[in-house]
Amino acid sequence: MDTETLVRTRRALHAVAELVLAGPQYRAAGTIRLRACPGGFATVVEPELRVVGAELVAPGRVLSLERTTCTELGAALGSAVGAPAGLYHDGPGVAPDDAVEADPSAARRIADCFALGDAALRGLFAGADPVIWPEHFDIGVTADEVNYGISPGDAFQPEPYAYVGPHTPPQQGGFWNAPFGAARTIRELGDVGGLTAFLEQGRRLAHGA
Repeated sequence: MDTETLVRTRRALHAVAELVLAGPQYRAAGTIRLRACPGGFATVVEPELRVVGAELVAPGRVLSLERTTCTELGAALGSAVGAPAGLYHDGPGVAPDDAVEADPSAARRIADCFALGDAALRGLFAGADPVIWPEHFDIGVTADEVNYGISPGDAFQPEPYAYVGPHTPPQQGGFWNAPFGAARTIRELGDVGGLTAFLEQGRRLAHGA
């Protein structure tokens, strides 16, 4: 898959996550947390919304994300879209009236990334409840002042990757190959086993083991 298609799709899904799911959920229930679900990601409370592949699924409605705007999606749902106000300064940089275009194959790849991350994080951290955050559109957990997660890509790395980010970043070198800690592409890690091994190695090194 070409990088342009993946980046365009990620931007579209990130916009929907922030403006259509997290923003309305925050205004209704006070939380911006999203979760992985089969085929994509979803809200954790009302309004009950899921993104599955390149479609937005609501009770009794399925809306295409292949070419639309968040304003149009909100109108179809009878919901006022918009980012959660005053909580963060990053995000996808997409306005409600900007066009979003999700490629189904790229959307499935991003969904697979979240599913892989959810499985690895739950397996490594007993009782963990991994969160997809609308700010950076990654899935992660925090344990003992270290962030562990999986990103579908961003300005740092355009393809999906896993990361370990101590709150106090260590000196770069060896395992620690990123400004925030360590990162490896999902393509490099391969599967849940490879991803889990990377995160576990990061946990040991972050705590001096």
